[in-house]
Amino acid sequence: MHTPSILPLREGRKRFIIFILTLFFILFLPAGTYAANETEAVFKAKVIKILEQKETTRPDGRQAVQQNLLLRGLEGKWEDKEFNVSGISDLDVLSSGVYKVNDKVLVNYVKRSDGTENFYAVDYVRQTPLLWLTLIFALVVLLVGKKKGLLALVGLAISFFLIIKIIVPLLMKGVSPLPIALFGAFAVLAIIIYLNEGWNKKSHLAIVSVLLSLAATFFLSWLFTKLARLSGLGQEEAMFLIGANKGAINFQGLLLSGILIGAIGVLDDVIVGQIEAVREIKNANPSLSPAQVFTSAYKIGNAHLGALVNTLFLTYAGASLPVLLLFHIQRDPPLSWAQAINNETIATEIVRTLVGSIGVALSVPIATLLAAYWLGQEKK
Repeated sequence: MHTPSILPLREGRKRFIIFILTLFFILFLPAGTYAANETEAVFKAKVIKILEQKETTRPDGRQAVQQNLLLRGLEGKWEDKEFNVSGISDLDVLSSGVYKVNDKVLVNYVKRSDGTENFYAVDYVRQTPLLWLTLIFALVVLLVGKKKGLLALVGLAISFFLIIKIIVPLLMKGVSPLPIALFGAFAVLAIIIYLNEGWNKKSHLAIVSVLLSLAATFFLSWLFTKLARLSGLGQEEAMFLIGANKGAINFQGLLLSGILIGAIGVLDDVIVGQIEAVREIKNANPSLSPAQVFTSAYKIGNAHLGALVNTLFLTYAGASLPVLLLFHIQRDPPLSWAQAINNETIATEIVRTLVGSIGVALSVPIATLLAAYWLGQEKK
């Protein structure tokens, strides 16, 4: 007899989800890439003809290809207009690839002070395959997760909004990265947890566990960033930011922020999983004391922990594979272990990986202890 009051609630929830997803697509899937002013612009174009192609062999044996192209603009004031791109020169410039007829490319237009106009093919247009991959990802999540999958996508959209529309603009304005990262990391996890688990004691305990785990991760990242004297400038991206941004960015704080944001996804998995394990154990055997529940759930967490730490390590290792190759570079004199390990770029990745792994490891006893003593027996 409560159906009439439940249906409006469900419909309201559906409308809210549709609104969030619509907002996500409006904000993050713009119609074009065209951006311009009087002297510089970036736009899409199509390769009409390969005018000339030059192949040379570098000293290391690799083939270098340079091309002169005839392109047709696809947007902006260059739409349907044809122009030449001169890519052949005496300079050996590392190119992203060899273009073919009908390829879509990004073009950088520059008008110099003397009035001459130059066009440069800077990269492929990859928007279409990335969009298809995103759609496949969303479809797989929905098919496998059903309602949970839908909520996960909504949480992902909101998280993306927080990072791109709030955290990043504040960082670019020179605001201290640490409070932004702490707020952003906590807000992202809180949204994900409450969307997926609902407003209940289990979720509240998960939020408290997240706060404690993030605090431990923050303290360790701050301490060892100071002890290792990491400036945050050991990454190539930081060099680009120095030239691209006029404001004063705290790069050490930016490094700490990256460590925190990088760890939150795994923290969510560990903490919610541990609290769910405690609840299942209590439901299966209500006579167990909190200490006995903790012991049983802790064993489950230990079994899960090894795989999670490896996941975190392999994620960072995969992203830093070019850096890891420094250990095996053949050069004269050879790169020693001391030289490699004391390089700031490598030291940064080590601190990032180990601090994130420690934070994940600490989240197991924290979440298990809180749930064992404060989570009551619940029925599904």
